[in-house]
Amino acid sequence: MAYRDLVKGWHEGVLAVDKGDWESALKIFSSIEEPSARICFNIGCVHLLTGNLEGAMQAFDKTVTKDNRLAVGFFQRGFVCLQYEEALFDSRMALTLLRYNPFIDYKQLGLRHMLYAWEVLYNIAAAQCRLRQWQEAKITLENAIVQRPEGRTGSLDLALKRIQEHLFLEPMQIPLGELFRPRKKEVEQLDSKDFLGKPKVISSVIPNDEYIGFEPLRPQVSGSKEQLTLQCKII
Repeated sequence: MAYRDLVKGWHEGVLAVDKGDWESALKIFSSIEEPSARICFNIGCVHLLTGNLEGAMQAFDKTVTKDNRLAVGFFQRGFVCLQYEEALFDSRMALTLLRYNPFIDYKQLGLRHMLYAWEVLYNIAAAQCRLRQWQEAKITLENAIVQRPEGRTGSLDLALKRIQEHLFLEPMQIPLGELFRPRKKEVEQLDSKDFLGKPKVISSVIPNDEYIGFEPLRPQVSGSKEQLTLQCKII
């Protein structure tokens, strides 16, 4: 598939999601040949909007297969995992891919979301709770509290209290409706016109001039062949 066609389908799929037409969005995204990790990620996010966890899982499987360094892909797959051991693995992979950074800003890749280390740690703790690893979950969440900016740890404090009471935590995901979007410049180029036109085969209008070929402009000199010869002699 030509890159222009890929961008066109990608953009149309995103517009369908923005309009709430999830069925059309899935149809458009799924019609893209050899979809990239970002397109597969979008398909997974649309399945989440429709409540199709199995479809989302399959799409996020393809996402991390195509790009095994996409932390947010593992983060999302960990969210939908029905097997808590796998959810724990995916969340830990996302944390590893953060490479000790406090966050990853995906804006440059077209996703208007910042994946924070404390969010990933929270999901690790949530999976540990499901596995009855209460002490490990407590330590993990305490690390998340350290990672989160000061003054914004209220929800994590409540989560820590739930762990101490052996209550489960609900894992986090990126906001519903957020997708990887094509670059604005690429979308604008879809409507651009070719003002240069196409090259044409031209031939000279000067008598007995055998030139023929591709040429943008060729200066024309008025006068007959005899006049041109005379001018050359005078020069």
